[in-house]
Amino acid sequence: MRSGAKVAVIGGVFAVVVGGVGYGAYNILDGLGDSGVGGGTDSKASSAEVRTGPVTKDEIAETSKKFLAAWAKGDAAVAAGLTNNEGDAGPALTGYSESAHVTKAVITPAPATGSTVPYTVEATVSYGGKTKSWSYDSKLTVVRGVTTGHALVDWTPSVIHPELDRGESLETGESKTASIEAVDRSGQVLTKEKYPSLGGILDELRKKYGQKAGGTTGIETWINSANADGVDRTLLTLVKGKPGRVPTTLDAKVQAAAEKAVKKYDKSSVAAVEPSTGAIRAIANNPADGFESARLAKVAPGSTMKIVTAAMIIQNGLGSANSAVECPSTVPWEGRTFHNLNDFALPNATLQRAFAKSCNTAFIKPILPLGSGKRDTALGNEASQYFGIGQVWQTGIVTWDGAVPASEGAETAASFIGQGKIQMNPLNMASITATAVHGQFLQPYIVPRALDDRKFATARPLPGGVSAQLEQMLHYTATSQEGTATRAMASVGGRKGGKTGSSEVDGHATSDSWFTGFSNDLAAAALVQSGGHGGDAAGPVVAEVLLAGP
Repeated sequence: MRSGAKVAVIGGVFAVVVGGVGYGAYNILDGLGDSGVGGGTDSKASSAEVRTGPVTKDEIAETSKKFLAAWAKGDAAVAAGLTNNEGDAGPALTGYSESAHVTKAVITPAPATGSTVPYTVEATVSYGGKTKSWSYDSKLTVVRGVTTGHALVDWTPSVIHPELDRGESLETGESKTASIEAVDRSGQVLTKEKYPSLGGILDELRKKYGQKAGGTTGIETWINSANADGVDRTLLTLVKGKPGRVPTTLDAKVQAAAEKAVKKYDKSSVAAVEPSTGAIRAIANNPADGFESARLAKVAPGSTMKIVTAAMIIQNGLGSANSAVECPSTVPWEGRTFHNLNDFALPNATLQRAFAKSCNTAFIKPILPLGSGKRDTALGNEASQYFGIGQVWQTGIVTWDGAVPASEGAETAASFIGQGKIQMNPLNMASITATAVHGQFLQPYIVPRALDDRKFATARPLPGGVSAQLEQMLHYTATSQEGTATRAMASVGGRKGGKTGSSEVDGHATSDSWFTGFSNDLAAAALVQSGGHGGDAAGPVVAEVLLAGP
C-alpha cells in the first residue's frame, strides 16, 4: 500500500487497517457490503457557521476517504452528496456499475499532493458471461463548498475515469462498430498501445470503415461521445470482433519517431506529409489522449505563414527571393506599428535573407502598393487557390483544414506574419511546406481514396519559378549562418529546408513555438504551445521526425 495502510482478508471480505493519513484500499460492489472504512455522510448538513478559506490537510484526507469508501460500497447517493455537483455525480457514479458493468474493483489512494488525491482503480468488468480485468489511474480534488463551507470533492467526470469528459458516459456491451486492423503503408499493424497518439484516429477509422472492411463487433467497454456525430472511444475489449483490414498511408517508423519527439514537451503536436503524394506519414500529440492539436487545432502559425506570404509577394510582382527589400526595425500600418524581434534591422537585405532572419517588416512593407482592396484578400486567395487552405479536405478522418479569412486595417498586416485571424495546425503547415517544395498542392490523406471513392480537394499549381524560389529560401534558412532554422536542422541530411515561427496568444506569457521543414520527400510541422521561439522547442520535434524519413 503506497499510503502505509494494510489490507487483511477476513472471511473473504477485504477490511482496511488504517494507518498514516487514513488511506487504504476500498472494495467496490461485488455484494461485499461494508468495507470496514465507514460510509459517506451528507456533506450538506446544516452548520451554525459557514467555514471559509482553503481546505485543510485533515479535511482533504477525511473527505476523499469518505467519498472513495462510498463509491467503493456502490453507494452512489452518498458519494454524490460528498461532491459539489450532486446532480451530475449521482447518475455518473450509478452508471459505473449499471451501465459500465463494473462488478468488482479495489480503489487504492496515494498520499495527497496539495488538495489533489491520486488513486489506482483495479476493476473487473463482467458482461454476457465474459469478464476482464481493468486497471487505470485517476484523481480527485477537494475544494470548499461555496454555500455550505464544507470540504467537497470537486466533481468532474474524470474522477471516475481520466478520459471521461463532460456529457460523456461509460458503457459495456456489444460494440456499436465493427473491429478493424489498421496497417501502415508496409502492412505493419498499428495499435493504440504501440502508437498512443493514434487512439482517436483508429476509433474514427473503425466507425467509418469497419463494416466496409468486413469487420464484426465484439464486447467492449467504451466512452459514449457527448455528440451524436462523435466517435465513441474504446477503453477495454472483453471479446474481440473479427477485424477488417484497413490500409493507411502512415509509416510506422516515422510515426514512432513522432510519438517519441512530442514527448519532449507538454502540449506539443506534429504531423508529417509526403510532398510527392500528399500521403500523411505521421501524426502525434502530447498528451496522446488529449485534444488532437496536430489535426484539429485552430491557432495562429506565426512566421511559418511567411511561406505563403512570400509566394504572394513573388506572384504579385512585389519581389523575388534575390531581390532587395527593406527590413527596418519597425513599420507603420494604418495606425499600428509592427516590430521585428527586439527591434532588429537588416540592412542590404534580400527577401531570402529577410525570410531566413524572420524579419516581420520585410513581409509587411512591400505589400502596401497593392492597395487596400486587393491586399485585404490577397493572402487568403493565395492560401486557398494555390495551397488548398480553407477547402474541404477528404483525408479519411476529421481535420481542420486551415483558415485565412479576409481582413482589414492593421489586422491585414498582422496576417502577413501569421497573426490576426489566421488559424492553422501542424497538418496544415506540413501541407503548406509540401506544396512549396513540390510546386503543387496534393491534398493530405490517411486512407487510400479507392476505399470509398471520395473526392479530394484540388488547387492550382504554383506558377513557374515560385516553388524553386520558396525551396531556395527554406534551404537557406536551414543551412546559412544567419538562418533561424539552421541549429534545429543541423542533424538533418539530404535536400532540406525549414522555417521557424512564434505566435503571440492572448493571456499567455510565452508565445507558441512553431516550426516547419522538409528533408527529401518528407515535410513536417510542429506546434509546442507556450514553447517560445520556434527553433528552440518545435524545431527539435520536426528534426527528429524528418530523421526517420527517406
